[in-house]
Amino acid sequence: MTVQDPPTDIRLDDLITTLRAHWDLPIRELTHAPLGFGDHHWTAGGRWFVTAARPARSFDALRAALETAAGLEHDFVVRPIPSRTGAPLVPFDPHYALSVFPLVEGTAGHFGQETAESDRQAMAALLAGLHGSAPGPGAPVFDPALTGRAELEEALDDLDRPWSGGPYAEPARLHLARHGSQVLKEALARFDADAAEYGTGTVLTHGEPHPGNVLRSGERRLLVDWDTVALAPPERDLWLALGDSRTAWAAYTAATGHEVSAGAMEFFHRRWLLDDISIYVQDFRAPHEDSADVRTAWAGFTESVDFIAR
Repeated sequence: MTVQDPPTDIRLDDLITTLRAHWDLPIRELTHAPLGFGDHHWTAGGRWFVTAARPARSFDALRAALETAAGLEHDFVVRPIPSRTGAPLVPFDPHYALSVFPLVEGTAGHFGQETAESDRQAMAALLAGLHGSAPGPGAPVFDPALTGRAELEEALDDLDRPWSGGPYAEPARLHLARHGSQVLKEALARFDADAAEYGTGTVLTHGEPHPGNVLRSGERRLLVDWDTVALAPPERDLWLALGDSRTAWAAYTAATGHEVSAGAMEFFHRRWLLDDISIYVQDFRAPHEDSADVRTAWAGFTESVDFIAR
């Protein structure tokens, strides 16, 4: 899934001024890069990759994640370029945080794509290295709570009357109503029970090592997008990178001594879907217009709801 539309609330002149004020980089123009989902990206001068992110939790939490990534010594880490103060990001406007990365040549996949067994084996080795890292003192700790839990529960109690907000508000309500609110409420209750069993851990995880965040540069594999790095169970990464490949599971176990938990793998998969659903529901109930991004969100929403409900 990609952000196809450039942001309407960011002026490029302001962005360039802020970048030149905080980084010693001769950035004169920016080219929007329709990559990822949620954050906005640009390339600059054929050498730099600029990200404007709306921090999911707080500016300080995002800074801690990027500082943790910057402190890793692995050659597969694409690190943020420090600003003049040494910080990995700076505030921009009321809602955004800016970071700059080297523009690395390579080919990325996309979220949800099928990966070859050789790729899963390679990721088992890469993640074994990451998970064996000694975290810095400020490393974030993973919180299994859903981002928009309260809003999702409110929406599930509000399925018997029309939703407003934009063109996808009513279709979203009707799609949830077809499955019945009880199905998702039961999924949330199961999530709570599983979070108590599988939601805590102490290895340093990337958080989103899916093919869209893996750059293949020759024989090398590089991990990008470190804003979700946190101490967590290994399965937080493994379900995305290894899938159901028991051969890759065995390779990871051989490298780390950790026996991969099928229950934890399923928990983190379902948590991802429920988190997406809660975010999509908030977006569809809020004011919005039809756009490529919203249509992408609609596809993700329906797929996630259908998977949870089956």
